[in-house]
Amino acid sequence: MSVRLASLRQVMQRWSRDQVLALAPDAPSRKAAQGVSAPGRWSSNGTTGLVVFGECRGSGSRPYLACVDLTEPAYRCSCPSRKFPCKHALGLLLLWSADGVPELAAAPQWVTEWMEGRAARAAKSTARLEAARAETRADATDGVSASPTDDVPPDTEGSAAAGTARPGRGGSGAREAARPGAEGPGTSGVARSGMEEPGTGEVVRPGTEGPGSGGAAPGGERAGGGGAGRAESVRHGRVAAGLGELERWLADQVRQGLAGAAEHDWEGLAKRLIDAQAPGVAGVVSRLARVRAEEGWPGRLLEEYALIDLLAVAYRRRAALPGPLAETVLIRTGFPVTREEVLAGPVVRDHWDVLGRRDEQQDRLTARRVWLRGRRTGRPALILSFAPQGQALDASLVTGTTIDADLTYYPGAAPLRALVATRHAILTPPPPDTPTPDTTPSLRPTSRATALEATPSQAESSGDARLWAVPPGMAVDEALDEVARALAEDPWTESWPLVLAGAVPGRTEIGGLPWHPRSRDPWRLIAVSGGRPLTVAVEWTPQGLRPLTTWDDEGRAVILA
Repeated sequence: MSVRLASLRQVMQRWSRDQVLALAPDAPSRKAAQGVSAPGRWSSNGTTGLVVFGECRGSGSRPYLACVDLTEPAYRCSCPSRKFPCKHALGLLLLWSADGVPELAAAPQWVTEWMEGRAARAAKSTARLEAARAETRADATDGVSASPTDDVPPDTEGSAAAGTARPGRGGSGAREAARPGAEGPGTSGVARSGMEEPGTGEVVRPGTEGPGSGGAAPGGERAGGGGAGRAESVRHGRVAAGLGELERWLADQVRQGLAGAAEHDWEGLAKRLIDAQAPGVAGVVSRLARVRAEEGWPGRLLEEYALIDLLAVAYRRRAALPGPLAETVLIRTGFPVTREEVLAGPVVRDHWDVLGRRDEQQDRLTARRVWLRGRRTGRPALILSFAPQGQALDASLVTGTTIDADLTYYPGAAPLRALVATRHAILTPPPPDTPTPDTTPSLRPTSRATALEATPSQAESSGDARLWAVPPGMAVDEALDEVARALAEDPWTESWPLVLAGAVPGRTEIGGLPWHPRSRDPWRLIAVSGGRPLTVAVEWTPQGLRPLTTWDDEGRAVILA
């Protein structure tokens, strides 16, 4: 614990007011946090550079004890609030961001005990995850060596191909566990009700937490010989029948014309696809009603029909597809990938810029998308988390920060979604007397053969703190080329994170690329720009760009989403 704290002490920096307020679970929490951020409300507060702590005067006789582990971040408060983080933790962070918390050599005992407990839980959980990773790799090896047609009825369409493409994959009952409201590595989560994410077949399980957390590692059924293999082949038969009906329905829609499209038709079709155990396709069909309500809906609806038909045909012909593309087709159809399988894959270590996040409502769930991009590899990543509406979402990735972390990607032709396997540090600009890159100690791993081997980026090699804080960007033409490559590999890609450099934003477009129709007018972005080119992180979608974050002249992150 002491070695880890000593190393992290050198890299922490204060967050901006925008970054702190972006952590709030809702608008009332943001407003309440500003009310308790006054210095007069706090006593015995301080920071060691790693953790911020203090006592906030409330309505009771005893003050509330609040502290924040800045390396995750993770939060603790003695107040009875069910929001996460609560207004006291947010108010303390606001006070700290305004340089209103003094530096202290040591933290109080209650803070030290909390930090040590988190470290102990993280160590135990890491050991469990490593054991699960080794077991998953062994199972995968056994699955590859086994015959792909074991226990597969010969009259089931595509079942042999399915066994070949996905050895050891879960059957019809397998589900991936997401982690609602997880604090981050080394923390204990709050138990949630099991709920299915619409359109994916993934289930948010009670008490599920992320890598390095105090909860048990989630898992799913493992397909093997005997009953599991037969269940897998039965599911493929049901999916094939359901998608066959879908293809016929789409052909009828095109023959009859789009004017007759009605919401009740899509709802009924989505329910039948759920019964056919194709929840991924069902989710896409259920969202067609939103397309019907948009401006210019005929063209958009025809595009969606074409992509759905392409997915159905690709599933039917998946045996002839390249392995990564076949994997993409199965996942988008609704076949789950367990967390253990993802964590057992290759590890990519990099310095990841947290570009921004976006929350959206999905029936009874709230989904949080956090976009990352590696400074050394240039690889994008999407971190997804889910929680029942009104419950806390994962707030461990702070927009505008850069983390040194290991990521593992979900399989596919254009890998994007990932899990944070290990977090090593939150990085900040080096001091002026930092050694040159040739003599600076490497942050690359030394014990994992699959980890990234790369050289520092130009920004990291610079002694300019402002340049270091701004992530590397690309020209608009380069961004379009990257999106084109992603679509060529996975034509069902719906979003992609980009960092545009040297772009001048306007009210309706940036660099010639239109904003998303549902994006708010980017007045704040235009104000920061002042008519000058700047670096801005955006989320590409087929309908246009969504602004995420930009950086001002001082290198401070200005959150736009």
